Amino acid sequence: MLKRLLTGWLGLVLIVVSSLAGAEPAHYKIVTGPERGTYIQIGQDLSKWVAQPAGIDLEVVASKGSAENVQRMRFEPGVKLALVQSDVYQAYIDMANAGNPDAGTTIRPLRLIMPLYDEEINVVVRADSPMKTLADIKDKNISIGLFGSGTAQSATTLYHLMFGQPIPEQNVQHLSNEDALAALIVKKVDVAIIVVGQPAKLFNDMNPDLQQQIRLLRADPAAPETTRAKQIYFPATIRASSYPNWLKEDVPTLTVKAFLVTYDYGLRDTVGNLNHFADSLCANFDNLQEHGHPKWKQVKLELPTLVRGWKYYGPMEKHLRQCLANRSAAVSATATQATPKPRSTCTDQERLLLLCK
Repeated sequence: MLKRLLTGWLGLVLIVVSSLAGAEPAHYKIVTGPERGTYIQIGQDLSKWVAQPAGIDLEVVASKGSAENVQRMRFEPGVKLALVQSDVYQAYIDMANAGNPDAGTTIRPLRLIMPLYDEEINVVVRADSPMKTLADIKDKNISIGLFGSGTAQSATTLYHLMFGQPIPEQNVQHLSNEDALAALIVKKVDVAIIVVGQPAKLFNDMNPDLQQQIRLLRADPAAPETTRAKQIYFPATIRASSYPNWLKEDVPTLTVKAFLVTYDYGLRDTVGNLNHFADSLCANFDNLQEHGHPKWKQVKLELPTLVRGWKYYGPMEKHLRQCLANRSAAVSATATQATPKPRSTCTDQERLLLLCK
């Protein structure tokens, strides 16, 4: 019954969405992340399974990561969607509230569409390194990611939380993920911090001989450094099943949340197209989870309460909340029909008709 109700309702949405196919598609961009990261695959899934049915030609654009994505979302023509880490978004808000006018100009018009999934913080060292846990990276030579990347923000914030001080300037290297791993293997850096959702092509595409030369540091739940880091980040596990040719066991770590972001648009055509995108996202959510990157299985179609300073994009929020209400109503209707009402007493007439025992 639930399947029929959901199918009927989603069918109406799909009829509306598919009716757009004959129209000239809108040409939009979504800024994502590095070529072998998770963000770009998430963007490709959204382009194929959500934008295309909504009549939108969504170009998936690689980038350095979240900080660059915020800038391009704000100022680059054609960019209508972006993937952004929660700590990067919060860092812009904090700087704006502290009086930085550029940060305020950049972040205040941006709006969230919905939370996506958690990205794991991979702290990589050489296989022969004496380091065992995240607390051991203090005063080491560290690659924290490229300028403009979410990894750079996460690495900087994580280090400051754990040790109460910034990474010493002479110990910082701004390398791409691939270059960081290469530098690590040839001993030009001691640590490479890489924020990416598992399973990541970056690690799975590595030569097996190179994989054996690196390993991950563990987040020790009992360490005070980990406790301080959990003011912003959350415990997680990098699963051996995500990297079967590399990891022999699961590794505890920390995560940061990824969000789908847009701008506070007011133009009628843009608002309409983004509303169609929201409807298609709801109608095709099961396709994303079934056919998209494995991270989609961790995504919940929900709009949780936001922290102060964060705002959803109103038009899309309205459409998504209607979607959630319709789904909830379908579930409730099925539950009501499936569960017989309890009977406390029987009337004489019911007894005569053998309707009560």
